[in-house]
Amino acid sequence: MNRSKNSVALPGLIPLTADDDGPAHGGDDAAAAAWPDAPRPLLDLSTGINPFGYPLPDLSDAMPCDDAWRRLPQRDAEIRLKQALVRYLDIPADSADTLVLAPGSQILINQVPYLFRPRRVSVLSPTYGEHAPAWRQAGHDVVTVTSLHDFNDFDSILVITNPNNPDGRIVERETLARIAARMRGRNGVLVMDEAFADTLPDIGMAGTVRELPVVVLRSFGKFFGLAGVRLGVLAAAPVAAAHMARRLGPWCVSGPALEIAARAYADAAWIAATRRHLVRAAKNLDTLLKRHGMEVTGGTSLFRYARHDRAAALRERLGARGILVRGFADRPDRLRFGLPADDNSTQRLSHAFKEIMANVDT
Repeated sequence: MNRSKNSVALPGLIPLTADDDGPAHGGDDAAAAAWPDAPRPLLDLSTGINPFGYPLPDLSDAMPCDDAWRRLPQRDAEIRLKQALVRYLDIPADSADTLVLAPGSQILINQVPYLFRPRRVSVLSPTYGEHAPAWRQAGHDVVTVTSLHDFNDFDSILVITNPNNPDGRIVERETLARIAARMRGRNGVLVMDEAFADTLPDIGMAGTVRELPVVVLRSFGKFFGLAGVRLGVLAAAPVAAAHMARRLGPWCVSGPALEIAARAYADAAWIAATRRHLVRAAKNLDTLLKRHGMEVTGGTSLFRYARHDRAAALRERLGARGILVRGFADRPDRLRFGLPADDNSTQRLSHAFKEIMANVDT
């Protein structure tokens, strides 16, 4: 059969827009393919995922007959996870009805815009590149603002990533609460992407969603280092949470993900120790970057953000040596570095820098 490249049209299909392919991301096969001749294994520092991740539990210990794998995700497993989240987020005990579980925070980024009728949306930028396209695709009028001082239209939606990706900018919780309180009186909504907030629990806004017009998105995979589990969490007023749960449908989070996350969120000792360890690891990476001529200008304890006049060339030369870091087309003098997982990775990065910096201007 002769199959045309342009297949049958589907009546009523919403057309894609020019930016619907989204921005490039770290940690994917396309990044590796850019340097096919680089030595393997690749050292992937292009993500902000914790390289010292939570140890995978043996689910069979607590789940006879491998129920988490063989049955549909169970309601009691969702309840256990939400109870662990309430304690982890330090929010009121009766807050389970404000929480929605999803297969990754990226799904929530794409779905939250459809909770609202089209309106003006301001995205505090530069930031994670998926926010603006998601709101545009849902029919909203999207603008970017580079400072909270530039935002004065409280009859709208304001999207903030906190701490910000990629530069680590932080907006304190008190400032956010004041903004949300003003928006409440003017039909506004504050949407918070807290994908990297696990290292800074004092800035989280999940506890405010009953009183203030705030929607919070959280990611499990980054801090716990288990991105493949695909788990995200939305916190919002109960009516908004119910709408999102209906959009996502039943059984949207797998049984194994529910069990793994419930244990991880409840493991207070591991969480505290990991927060301390990440701070030390980030400081060690700063020392390495500065030693080799990089100016560290921001980041979080899961990634570092650095400046160099020849940043684009540095990224190319690191890639040729099998070391992947994040570059930015709109900020060609900046790079983002994830944390090396061990001494061998750190030494490999340092050795590559020594080779590169000797000839960086050539």
